[in-house]
Amino acid sequence: MRPILITILSGLAALSVSAQDAVQVSPAAFKVEIDNAWVRTLREKLAPHQKADLHRHPASVVIYLTDVHERLTGADGETREVTHKKDEVAYFDSVTYAEENLSSEPLEQVVIELKPAANGHTSPLSSGPGTLDPVKLDPEHHLVPLENARVRVLRTILEPHLKSPMHEHRHYVVVYLTVLHTTMKMADGREVDNPRQPGDIAWRDDLKHETENIGDKTAVEIQVEIK
Repeated sequence: MRPILITILSGLAALSVSAQDAVQVSPAAFKVEIDNAWVRTLREKLAPHQKADLHRHPASVVIYLTDVHERLTGADGETREVTHKKDEVAYFDSVTYAEENLSSEPLEQVVIELKPAANGHTSPLSSGPGTLDPVKLDPEHHLVPLENARVRVLRTILEPHLKSPMHEHRHYVVVYLTVLHTTMKMADGREVDNPRQPGDIAWRDDLKHETENIGDKTAVEIQVEIK
């Protein structure tokens, strides 16, 4: 009987975790944009006063694509109101809550869920980018609004026709906050055309490159490097 009991309890535990998965609980609100060994990245959209049922996120970085005014209700029924400004970035440890958009405007945010220890994967730049760190090479255009043991977040600001020096990143998620059109010259000489719209999301494996903003407007992006 004991193995059967263990199997039943394991099944119930898996069902409980699955039942709290944001995408399964509220598929109309959450869409998976990236899912790999390092992260699962969700785009969340809530219409004015729309709710998302009780769900769980592991440790996550959130990028707010709109102003946010929400009511969060925990599993214990405790409620709190939170506000964030468009383009802000925040980090949260594992949380479980239901959400309600209290605003008369739509809400949109990117939730980058971090996977434990990257499921055994390692990055060649696990110790950091060293001498080719963009923050050291060009601190004026590579700001660090958030850093901890799991991630380093960069806010990269590219003025029109600005060309960055050759630099490198750990594996990262990039979220484009503005219209952007860059060319990326890789260390092996390849050039990549990179036109983007506000709210676009992309994944990049550890990367060494130069970037040039070939557009006529200042471009801004958020890069979430995974440690």
